[in-house]
Amino acid sequence: MKNKIPVAVWASCALLSCVNGNKKEPLPNIIIIYADDLGYGDVSCNGATKISTPNIDKLAKHGLRFTNAHCTSATSTPSRYSLLTGEYPWRRKDTNIATGDASAIIQPGSTTLASVMKDAGYTTAVVGKWHLGLGPIGGADWNGTITSGPMDIGFDYNFIIPATGDRVPCVFVEERRVVGLDPKDPIKVSYKEPILIEPTGKDHPELLKMHPSHGHDMTIINGISRIGYMSGGKSSWWIDEDIAKVITGKAIEFIEKNRDKPFFLYFSTHDIHVPRVPNQQFTGKSGMGPRGDAILEFDWSAGEIIKTIDNLNLSDNTIIIITSDNGPVVDDGYKDQAVEKLNGHTPAGPLRGGKYSAFDGGTRVAFIVRWEGKIKPGISDALVSQVDFLSSFASLTGRKLAYNEAPDSFDQLNTLLGKSKTGREWVTGHAVNGRLSIIKGDWKFIEPGPGEKLMIHTNTETGNDSLPQLYNLKDDLHENNNLASQYPGIVKELTDLLEKIKNEGRSRNLVK
Repeated sequence: MKNKIPVAVWASCALLSCVNGNKKEPLPNIIIIYADDLGYGDVSCNGATKISTPNIDKLAKHGLRFTNAHCTSATSTPSRYSLLTGEYPWRRKDTNIATGDASAIIQPGSTTLASVMKDAGYTTAVVGKWHLGLGPIGGADWNGTITSGPMDIGFDYNFIIPATGDRVPCVFVEERRVVGLDPKDPIKVSYKEPILIEPTGKDHPELLKMHPSHGHDMTIINGISRIGYMSGGKSSWWIDEDIAKVITGKAIEFIEKNRDKPFFLYFSTHDIHVPRVPNQQFTGKSGMGPRGDAILEFDWSAGEIIKTIDNLNLSDNTIIIITSDNGPVVDDGYKDQAVEKLNGHTPAGPLRGGKYSAFDGGTRVAFIVRWEGKIKPGISDALVSQVDFLSSFASLTGRKLAYNEAPDSFDQLNTLLGKSKTGREWVTGHAVNGRLSIIKGDWKFIEPGPGEKLMIHTNTETGNDSLPQLYNLKDDLHENNNLASQYPGIVKELTDLLEKIKNEGRSRNLVK
């Protein structure tokens, strides 16, 4: 017993861990501001000229902007899964785009980024979009206590959108309860059988203030038809125009409440995801329709968080990261003039593809890290991935990961802090069709397989091809010139590496 250190004592020691040389000082607060469907080219610090994102640009000016940063997947649920668990989502069968009534994908007691931070003495919170399922098998009890959620995997507090804005149930969940629910008006949710108590967009288009372009024609909430059926709970239905302000306010409340102790905040916004119904404060301001206005709204949300940290004099003890869950999509289910009003804007910037795609537009994302006085401002072309957050911040706190924890997460703390320019040796990508890719050095390989080359509804190039694809990203960032036939040796090398990553069941042991 005398050799065992109580958790509380260990946590207290961790908070005095060595961060800079031999100098001991409190560990920094950590805030991840996670955009939804924000393209690499949607922010002006990455070259956008048709829209301005001054708050993001200011963070980039005072921080480190990465140009070769990646999420693990080209869609929401799997990217979020890997960010929190340090495991590639394609290793599991239940990490596809989750329905609104999906049960918890991350099981209670799992090691997550939040649990690692909590073990180190941080107060932890998730505010905003969740989309990782709630409840045990069979789904959440929307009218009672919601178990198997964020508070069961390391978060002390949550105020969340259960899935996405275009999926029912259209309610907020705070800790373990639906916010504002009247027990006399119980919620019913179905993704299998129609619940026709409330009108649907398919049957009553005259009731809509935003019409679907494909799908999204089920239960109408706030004049917008959604994916899935819902009835009841009217007192708890959100107002889309207020979502950004509500969740930003909750995030600020958490920061202010915990200003005197270390905290970890995963602020997962809903912008730029459909339905794009920004607050009137931003309506018409971008000149690019609701999608452009939603970008301005996200920039505002980020700015409010940054301003709060600065006003509380916490900037020199807070790491702020801005990034996105995947690349951009323009028409994703609603007639919101996103295509017609692009006005020359290229959401993916110089990249090919977008959300859902195996091309880099699907997984190369905006990525900025600021820690005033600790991170030297500038630009880094180091290869980094969001899957490494868990190991990197575990390293920051002195937490040693067990063999079976965070199996695909590497310690890239020095790269994130700008102390190393090398980054990862390789990074994998994952498209909606299950197609995997791998980048190593200047080369990118996309594995062959069947499937359509174009998603008809979204007009997105999937990256599908029956032949292997090999691109030299240094000379061909847009992935136009397939060099697979010219460099069979490189194709074999990357194919073998990708197969090894798949077959090992983990990749952390493959690091040199």
